[in-house]
Amino acid sequence: MDRLDELAIFVAIVDQGSLAAAARRLRRSAPAVTRALAGLEDRAGVRLIERTTRRLAPTEAGRLLAERARSLIADYEAAMSGLSEVPVRGLLRVTAPIQFGRLHVAPIVASFLDAHPETQVELVLADRNLDLIEDGLDVAVRIDHLADSSLAVRRVGAVRRVLVASPAYLAARGIPESPADLAGHDTIFGSPRTDVREWRFGADGAGTVVRLAPRLLVNEIEAQLIAVRAGRGIARILSYQVAEEVAAGRLVRLLKGHEPPPIPVQLVARGGAHRPPKIAAFLDHAAERLRRLPVIREEA
Repeated sequence: MDRLDELAIFVAIVDQGSLAAAARRLRRSAPAVTRALAGLEDRAGVRLIERTTRRLAPTEAGRLLAERARSLIADYEAAMSGLSEVPVRGLLRVTAPIQFGRLHVAPIVASFLDAHPETQVELVLADRNLDLIEDGLDVAVRIDHLADSSLAVRRVGAVRRVLVASPAYLAARGIPESPADLAGHDTIFGSPRTDVREWRFGADGAGTVVRLAPRLLVNEIEAQLIAVRAGRGIARILSYQVAEEVAAGRLVRLLKGHEPPPIPVQLVARGGAHRPPKIAAFLDHAAERLRRLPVIREEA
């Protein structure tokens, strides 16, 4: 048992005059209170409580210990009070995917700086998942399933991998009705460094697999989007990256009923429940605003 907790039990026994009353006040079991008193007397080497037929009363040593215990408990409570009111200040290092960070995280960072004038933020945009510890980062926006369960996580939404093409391309080549139809279309593939050129459809990628012979391979999202807009073929893009263009009719979302399951959008941070105020404040600020974004709603 925590020693400060043990002293609190002893003070309750002195104040209440009985073990049972102390147990009720502290919402503990009577045996637990009895064990705490016995352990305290064993360590002190003296009797602390006189037991009579009607009431318990502290001995001289017990009265002295009770006074000191009250002082210790008061000092502890004073030390702990107000910690949650520590000012939010200092440098915060945040990372996010490039396009998502540019479109959605940068405005959140700006509003956070407005809300907390004593903070500074370094926003690191990268499409690879940087390591929070090795790269000295405080918070990351992850669009992925997480393998590291040691990170503190807040899910704020989800995106999907969607197929899109321009209206001009579809007018010339037709609209695919099933994943198998993609074999007869020009495709724009986003990971040229792998020899596996395929798109998977269905839950956990266990459904249909379409082997591709892409006309264009490119490793940068904006270049893929330029090619799609120009009618160069069909691309698989994260839904938030094309949401505005699909809504405006400049691109067309294809085979929606065959899309893989959603991919979570999550905030991850170093530390547990007692993380620094600047990190806790940013997580609250960012989570509230990200959850309001239509482009990462779970049903999108």
